[in-house]
Amino acid sequence: MAGYERSAGYEGASVRSKAFLWCAALSVALLASVTVASTIGAVEIGYASVAAIFADAVFESVPYLSSELYVGPESHETSIMNVRLPRVVVGAAVGFALAAAGTVMQGFFRNPMADPSIVGVSSGAAVGAVGVIVFSLPFGVRTAAFVGALAAAATVYAIATKNGRTGVATLLLAGVAVQTFLSAVVSYMMHVSDDEGLRAAVYWLMGNLAYKSWSDVVAVLPPVAVGFVVLLYYARDLNVLLLGEKEARTLGVEPRRTKLVLLGVSSLVTAAAVAVAGVIGFVGLVVPHAVRLVVGPDHRVLIPTSALAGGVFLVSADSVARSFVGGGELPVGIVTAFVGVPFFLYLLRDREVHDL
Repeated sequence: MAGYERSAGYEGASVRSKAFLWCAALSVALLASVTVASTIGAVEIGYASVAAIFADAVFESVPYLSSELYVGPESHETSIMNVRLPRVVVGAAVGFALAAAGTVMQGFFRNPMADPSIVGVSSGAAVGAVGVIVFSLPFGVRTAAFVGALAAAATVYAIATKNGRTGVATLLLAGVAVQTFLSAVVSYMMHVSDDEGLRAAVYWLMGNLAYKSWSDVVAVLPPVAVGFVVLLYYARDLNVLLLGEKEARTLGVEPRRTKLVLLGVSSLVTAAAVAVAGVIGFVGLVVPHAVRLVVGPDHRVLIPTSALAGGVFLVSADSVARSFVGGGELPVGIVTAFVGVPFFLYLLRDREVHDL
């Protein structure tokens, strides 16, 4: 027993070290992508100026500390802090959330093809948002999308649960059925919409990070941060669940409670992201799958690294969207699809995909 405990301790230390090194590297990459993204806009602002503005903001937030590293036009500082940075932070948070939730869903369903919308979250959010847009309902689009997303996930779980048991296959099929039904509802609402409502609905459905403010940051960060901590706490239990329910009980994991927490928190995190940014595909599908090939299947490492990689991916994709050669900018959902589909097809062609 003592030898086993020492072995487990060594394994735990090795996992922590691996997670720390990968997370440190990806955190640097995320900071770099945020800095680069903040330089993009109608007015050119250099990297040094952006870094100085960031440093001033950090120092000013610490009591008894201050700095005045930035000495350029005040309009540039206003543009960075009130226009560009909120958008970039929302993009990082949404990418972080979708990739973390996608990682958990792929482990939960033991299928690398699973993504955060598999239980109807995105379709439910679309019904709520499009309903408000088309029928001018007295609710905020963000609130309606969030409520719709959680309602859809709860409906799928209720349909798939019988006699206190929730089968993974039944949950998957219920999710497909509910998604199809809700997609039909969205299509009907768009069919009866006027031209202005139709354009607004289509724009939301394509996923975008334009016109984000600090209120959007405040709306998305708390549920994503709290949800991520919970998912990370249950990472070991998710590893054990992959062995089967009988083995999980033997090792002290309650399958029903663990499944409910993982599904509920993943849905909450996804709902918060979709409510703020619209439907952005392939982040929660491609990023976890790609990261798993590098860091391995242990969710104690995979969840945090995929989340950070998702933030880097979406911030970078939004930078591309804002730099579109044809003028203006593309909805970021289009860019993630353009990048995600070929990459995912390459993975399918280059490597045989097995169940997790």
